[in-house]
Amino acid sequence: QVQVVESGGGLVQPGGSLRLSCAASGFTLDYAAIGWFRQAPGKEREGVSCISSSNTTRHADSVKGRFTISRDNAKNTVYLQMNSLKPDDTAVYYCAVDRRLFRTCVLASAEYDYWGQGTQVTVSS
Repeated sequence: QVQVVESGGGLVQPGGSLRLSCAASGFTLDYAAIGWFRQAPGKEREGVSCISSSNTTRHADSVKGRFTISRDNAKNTVYLQMNSLKPDDTAVYYCAVDRRLFRTCVLASAEYDYWGQGTQVTVSS
């Protein structure tokens, strides 16, 4: 059974940091592309960051220099380190997996097969 589970969300003040985790079961992430997406109320879902099996990464312009994505294959987990958080970063964050082997990741939700349940990130003073 394939499962993708996000964790690490919470409430943080502007300028603070959070680290989100995306843990997979039922398959290994080593050869997959993984993306982080977010959706705020009244807004469309947008791609945030993604990482390929080669560790090539992409980031939305709005988060470049603030967010980093990485993977720990031994733990079958991908992380999203979020620094210098802004109120506009408030959203439900989703982890998504493209199981096609050796794909270069893209920030387009249609490319991903499996999605987690989401974790809420709230940036507020």
